[in-house]
Amino acid sequence: MDTYLAPSILSADFARLRDEVAAVVEAGADWIHFDVMDNHYVPNLTIGPMVCQALRKHCTVPIDVHLMVRPVDALATLFAEAGADLISFHPDASTHVDRSLQLIRAAGCKAGLAFNPATPLDVLEWVIDKVDLVLIMSVNPGFGGQSFIESALRKVERARRLIDASGRPIRLEVDGGIKVDNIRRVADAGADTFVAGSAIFGQRDYRGVIAAMREQLAR
Repeated sequence: MDTYLAPSILSADFARLRDEVAAVVEAGADWIHFDVMDNHYVPNLTIGPMVCQALRKHCTVPIDVHLMVRPVDALATLFAEAGADLISFHPDASTHVDRSLQLIRAAGCKAGLAFNPATPLDVLEWVIDKVDLVLIMSVNPGFGGQSFIESALRKVERARRLIDASGRPIRLEVDGGIKVDNIRRVADAGADTFVAGSAIFGQRDYRGVIAAMREQLAR
């Protein structure tokens, strides 16, 4: 499975969001990652479906929406209508995980489950037939610019074993503290999709950072 880079607009300049998305796509991004926070499930408030809808017409790559919200279903539906391609949510934020996954897929999007650093992967066994993406958080959700939590590597390894055993083409994404100097280790643990926020948007040369990440992944 090819490796994908998904810059997170959480670290972009919100006053120039359309230009920022265009610049990072032109620099080689595979997906654009939306960190959606509700100031309830996590202690921050970010963006809603209207931003996704506004950027959809200017974005030529898939939009990867990570919902850090509770409840899940209503916002998942709105993001699907706004043009999202993938929608992930946290299982502890949904009363009925299986139903939420079915709802997202019925809306025409790929569906993912996101796991916080201290959340076990147990639920994945029961719904893996409805999952298109597994997102492992390598920081506690809520804010950008945090340091990578090393224990996430063990969870990535376990998730990779579960995915491989399923025989399904499920992407394994990691979000939090991904940088040029650790992306290879995360890939070695089994990840194939990498979210990076401040490591890309916090730099002057988007193309140079993305190229450096790809060079590490190609080793």
